[in-house]
Amino acid sequence: MADNKQHETPMLDELESGPWPSFVSGIKRLRDEHPTERINGVANDLLGQLEHSYETRKGYWKGGTVSVYGYGGGIIPRFSEVGQQFPESREFHTLRVQPPAGNHYSTDMLRQLANSWEKWGSGLVTFHGQTGNIMFIGATTDKTQHFFDDINEYGFDLGGAGPCVRTAMSCVGGARCEQSCANEHKIHRTLVNNFTDDVHRPALPYKFKFKVSGCPNDCMNSIERADMAVIGTWRDDMKVDQEAWKAYVAKKGRQHTIDNIITRCPTRCMSLKDDDSIEIDNRNCVRCMHCLNVVPKALSPGDDKGVTILMGGKRTLKIGDLMGTVIVPFMKLETEEDYERITEIAESTIDFWAENGLEHERCGEMIERIGLVNFLEGIDIDVDPHMIASPRQSSYVRMDGWDEEAVKWFERQAEDRQSAAS
Repeated sequence: MADNKQHETPMLDELESGPWPSFVSGIKRLRDEHPTERINGVANDLLGQLEHSYETRKGYWKGGTVSVYGYGGGIIPRFSEVGQQFPESREFHTLRVQPPAGNHYSTDMLRQLANSWEKWGSGLVTFHGQTGNIMFIGATTDKTQHFFDDINEYGFDLGGAGPCVRTAMSCVGGARCEQSCANEHKIHRTLVNNFTDDVHRPALPYKFKFKVSGCPNDCMNSIERADMAVIGTWRDDMKVDQEAWKAYVAKKGRQHTIDNIITRCPTRCMSLKDDDSIEIDNRNCVRCMHCLNVVPKALSPGDDKGVTILMGGKRTLKIGDLMGTVIVPFMKLETEEDYERITEIAESTIDFWAENGLEHERCGEMIERIGLVNFLEGIDIDVDPHMIASPRQSSYVRMDGWDEEAVKWFERQAEDRQSAAS
């Protein structure tokens, strides 16, 4: 910063005035407090360009092509159109790096990553972007290969960018969560290792995402954010510890329990008995997880655990948001062959989509366009009545009165048939 005058940033300063932490403060710390003069200068010019964008209400980043040897994706190029005014941030590329499964890091590994980035980049890091990647933000073209070689030396790889298989995500899983019904991290690693080539060399109609959640809580939001979602579940009865349940009722009271657990079950499959024990109609349980989350000591997933596989979830693109459609209602994961079966389903889906998808069309949009039956035929999976695009019940919609309305509907149907006959 010795030779560069600090840019005035009155508009950015306003973003620091609210009650929440501001990204502007972080960039200013790099400008004012980091011991490396190069990083000071980069942060200063970045703030200057951002302030200029706010003043003119125009963005000045444009794309291009930047890559490392042998890879076609993983780097998002950003070249500045006002590079003459802000030379230190003339090039500000983002490198997407795949995180470990379940985001399990050691502090030593985090320090290694930070040291590599301060050596070759701007020092700005996001853990993690919406894609799940570690986002290393702000490198020049001549430094990207050096940074990649550095992190690759100790086991990290670039993630996806462009029309390719994107970086997979999995929840923290059985390491921290008692609800886990599957080996999330093995599923994650199995898929990533198999599709590494498709991550690095974009050759698909658009992006394809894997996300793995260990239980129906779906902490990865995979059902709405992943083209292929793998969600842990169970198919036998929920496990109940009646003594722990009664202790909860005694502590909170019957009315509290009824108001906050029993009546919040979307299918009304629970009932509180006179002796404060609980009775569950497991046939109607839809795994909404509310009761298990409230009383985890008393209620647990069953023993017959496996996964459900869904396809086609995505956010808004050509058509509106789509939730994943069930393709495999239940699959046990006990042998290596079971994990290979998940990979085979993924391969069949990606091959069929690559062949039949339109340009810039997500897998879910293709399924909407050609129909689920044609898609199932294309990936060689038999139709099953459990293959549903939306749940039969929703905990966010009032269910009371539906039975009466159904009776009225059937009565109207009978009247219409009688009128037609006469």
